[in-house]
Amino acid sequence: MAEAIRTFPGVTRKNKIHEVVDLLPTAGFPQVYAAEGEDAAVLDVGEKYVLFAADGIMESLMRTNPYLAGYFAVLVNVNDIAAMGGRPLGMVDVMSIGTTGSQDSIIRGMREGIRKFGVPIVGGHTHPDCNYDAIDISIVGCVRKDAVLLSSTARPGDDIVFVIDTVGWYPDDIPYAYVTTVDKPDEVVRGQMEAVAEIGRRHLAHACKDMSNPGHIGTLGMMLESSCKGGTVDVTRIPIPDGVDPIKWALTYQGCGFVFACPPEHSEEVISLFSEVGCEGAVVGKVDDTRVLRITDGSETAVVFDFEKDIITGCVSRRRTG
Repeated sequence: MAEAIRTFPGVTRKNKIHEVVDLLPTAGFPQVYAAEGEDAAVLDVGEKYVLFAADGIMESLMRTNPYLAGYFAVLVNVNDIAAMGGRPLGMVDVMSIGTTGSQDSIIRGMREGIRKFGVPIVGGHTHPDCNYDAIDISIVGCVRKDAVLLSSTARPGDDIVFVIDTVGWYPDDIPYAYVTTVDKPDEVVRGQMEAVAEIGRRHLAHACKDMSNPGHIGTLGMMLESSCKGGTVDVTRIPIPDGVDPIKWALTYQGCGFVFACPPEHSEEVISLFSEVGCEGAVVGKVDDTRVLRITDGSETAVVFDFEKDIITGCVSRRRTG
């Protein structure tokens, strides 16, 4: 499992992020509270923080399932705002249209995502004469200053808590995407996003990150990397659907899944909040100060990442102080 995670394209394709970040520094801009290593940038506008993020859909998904590409373009952005404890306000899109005829499917998927999550697309840009298809979306949200959740603030001694919606399905043409939101009532899906905001308001977690392309352990790795921490995960404790191979599950993009670093006295409350909106949760490990992420099954232990020499994104959060 450790080797599968290390070499998984959902992880390795993140390696280039730091090369872009290093060329576009945010230091010296007083409005930037946090940026590098976070799911969304945190901009100080006075009484609240504005959250700002963007995501593009992989070319392979555009080719195989343009409808879900449009839907996921909305989903991934909403998840990025939710992971910060925030509420999304609106999105803009950039659509490039080629000659494949997939435009209508992409737009139908986007429209369903807009309806499902209740977040409008309020503008954007269209390239109508490309030789390729692409959809990229940017999103803005807001959060109360004392309720923001960062992914770079995990602390030694924190419980590592995974919460995952395990009721879903794998599309035949997207073997590593687990779809959980399409078939569920809108109020359940929106309640899952709201549960993260409630955790921020109640100050139940030190850090949070939504499970994305690197999978659940890879996402934890990004949190620990940006926090300059390490940790150990017992893979036998991770919530998983019946009949799913654990290694495939470790490489899966979750329809709804979040990693939390929680003070131990708050872990059960976090798990309980998500159980009310259809997600399974568990304490799967502990954060430590080793800068090494290990996994264990109780009998064997393996190193997944040693952040003294390995990188996922190569980004360490440079938060503004004061």
